[in-house]
Order: sequence, then structure tokens, then C-alpha cells
Amino acid sequence: MDVQESKKIAMRISNVSIAGNVVLSALKMAAGILGHSSAMISDAVHSLSDVLSTFVVMIGIHISSKESDESHQYGHERFECVASIILATMLGLTGVGIGISGIKMIVAETSHLEAPGMLALAAAILSIVVKEAMFWYTKIGADNIHSGALMADAWHHRSDALSSVGSLIGIAAARMGFPVFDPIASIVICLFIFKAAYDIYKDAVNKMVDSSVDEQTLEFINEIIMKEEGVVGIDEVRTRIFGSRYYVDVEVSADGSQTLWEAHDIAERIHDRIEEELPEAKHVMVHVNPCETKRQEKVQ
Repeated sequence: MDVQESKKIAMRISNVSIAGNVVLSALKMAAGILGHSSAMISDAVHSLSDVLSTFVVMIGIHISSKESDESHQYGHERFECVASIILATMLGLTGVGIGISGIKMIVAETSHLEAPGMLALAAAILSIVVKEAMFWYTKIGADNIHSGALMADAWHHRSDALSSVGSLIGIAAARMGFPVFDPIASIVICLFIFKAAYDIYKDAVNKMVDSSVDEQTLEFINEIIMKEEGVVGIDEVRTRIFGSRYYVDVEVSADGSQTLWEAHDIAERIHDRIEEELPEAKHVMVHVNPCETKRQEKVQ
């Protein structure tokens, strides 16, 4: 799948996310106000922040999909990581606001808190269903195009679904005669948001500092290399994550008695096979070292 096709898929998913979050935020805000639920109002604010975060994702994907130029000869993929870091920061600030609001209500005279109505309870259930569906819709798209920023947005949806679970528990407890549980639910929501923000930030930073691929991917690369005819052994494989893509540097051993053309053909086959089998690979460099094994066997 080429870059522009991936961009189209990401933009389509993002537009659906924006439309869904706008409608859902409006419904939850109305339910929170009419149903006297601070947890549901907090949940609505969280959903509204999803709209802003999706805009950040769209900008990041738009920039990262640009072709290489004179100023960025290795491409723009890391702008997607920048978008993820901005998204994590926005998410964390949202959590701070929600947490402070819940603490203020608990510190205040809780006896005057009004129990939430059935409307707030229904809105919480609706939010859980819708946001979980949006999580899977966005996650599947992110997996297909290998987009870290879109995956971050998917987890933003999941954090909203989890916060709605907190809202549901808090509202239900408040309706059973414990109104203080409603603002407590806001604090629980805050913790969920912080966890999501931390995970997004950590993933983005790892991709910014040239981390290596995971062990499973490395083993897969080694298997691809060893299947190629003419490869005697693997001397070294180095990888680094560049945004949502991989750079792979390979050194292999081959029969030193071969011609340069034959050694070059081995390197080309390895290069093409890795890029074919590993769509995330943006650039593959293969170096062939001469090996004396076969020559010695012939002499003997």
C-alpha cells in the first residue's frame, strides 16, 4: 500500500471519528446537565477533546505522508510522532482538568450533591458501546496502514470508553444513595486518561530515538535472509524505527569466490524480499562479506 493510499484511509477514519465524537459529546453533555451528573459532564469533555486530538492526528499524517525533499531527505515520517506527543499532552491536560473538578466536588459539602438521573445512566451505556466500536474501527485502520498517530487516536477512543465505564459505575452508585461516587468517578476517569497519555507518549518517544524493532520482527527478518540462496550466514542485522517505518541494515556472508555481479544479485534479492515481506520497511541496506568456507571445501 503506497503512502497516498494510506493517507486516504487515515483521513476517512479521522473524519468518521470527528463526526462521531461531536454527536456523542453533545449527547453526553446534555445528559450530564439534565441528569445532574458531573461524571457525565467530565466524560463529555473527554469526548470533545477527542475531536481536537483527531485534528492533530490528521495534520501529523498529512505532513508525514509528504515525499522526501531537499530539507528532509529521509522523509517526514517522524512528524507523526510529533503529532502523537502533542496528542498525549492534550490528553494529559484534559485528565488534569477532570481530576481537579472531581476533587473540588468531593471537598465541597457532599450532602448537597444531587443524585444523577436515568438520562445520565443511559448516556454512559451509549458512550461505552459507541466508543468501543470507534476504538476497533480506528485500530483496524491503524494496523492496516501502520500508523502510530492513528493508533494513538484509537487508544484515545478506548480511554473514553473506559472513562464511560467509570461514569456508569459512579452514576449507578450515586443513584443508590451515594452521590459522592459521581465525582469519585471523575477522578477514576482522570487516572484512565493519564494512563492512555503515558502510553501514547512513551510509544512516540521510542520511535523518535531510533529504537530497534521487537525481537519477533527481528527473528522474522533473519528468517527472510536465511531463505535466500547463496547466503552462508548472517553477520549482523541492525534496525531502527523511524516514525511508523523501519530502517534495516544487513551484513551477510557469501562465497568469496563469486563474481561481484553474483554477490550483488544476492544483496538485491535480500533487499527486495525484506521490503516485500515487511511492509513497514522504508529502507533496506544489504552488505555482502566474502566467506572462505566454500573455497576451502573445494581445495580440500
